[in-house]
Amino acid sequence: MPAMTVKRIGHKGADLIAPGNTLASFDAALAAGVDMIEFDVLPDLGADGRPDVARGRLLLAHDYGDLRGGEPPLGLGDGLAHLAAQPFDGIELDVDLKLPGYELRVVDALRAHDLVERTLISSTHLESLARVRAYEPRLRLGWSVPRARRDYTTSALYKLPAFAVLQLMRSALPARAAAALRAGRCDALMVHWRLVTPRLVATIAAAGGECYVWTVDDAARIRALAAMGVTGVITNDPRLFA
Repeated sequence: MPAMTVKRIGHKGADLIAPGNTLASFDAALAAGVDMIEFDVLPDLGADGRPDVARGRLLLAHDYGDLRGGEPPLGLGDGLAHLAAQPFDGIELDVDLKLPGYELRVVDALRAHDLVERTLISSTHLESLARVRAYEPRLRLGWSVPRARRDYTTSALYKLPAFAVLQLMRSALPARAAAALRAGRCDALMVHWRLVTPRLVATIAAAGGECYVWTVDDAARIRALAAMGVTGVITNDPRLFA
């Protein structure tokens, strides 16, 4: 069997090997041979219990549930210092911004650690990508779709309407993706695997963009997506690429 040419991306590092968004998870992803490490950044909550996008400490966390209990979350500066060290030379980064409002603070941190050239910033919020593009044109940008808090296709109550909505989104997404790429609003689409079709992959490529797929924890599906020609696949277990 020929080797896969798809870019190998570890979700939160390697979340099924070590707890995600931690130094241990980044090290596990590196040991598994990834090409890129994805991680999430959120601002800490202010005294009013709301995200303090202006002054809150920037943390590596997927959502605010991650901040309750367990180990204290890793700060962005500490995470970037680790990823800027020699063992990670050549490993690309996907920095996923979960909310609007703190984009420029993240860019400043990337500049401070000399990581701009090998980083892609992703977000579901196009306004966040626009702010980053204006502030630091060297950064690549990835528009993440869809914007959803959970996978409704796994719910007995919402399964049928969720699949109907997915069908509509599959139909509309190629044109929306091409328009965003050609307008320079992004350089890549970060797409949930349920939305990926051969038409979407071909349309993104024709528009000069890249197609990254999240989050795939099944080896057969990874192989199928690689055969479809996607740029990269994001997984919690990068050992699956072997």
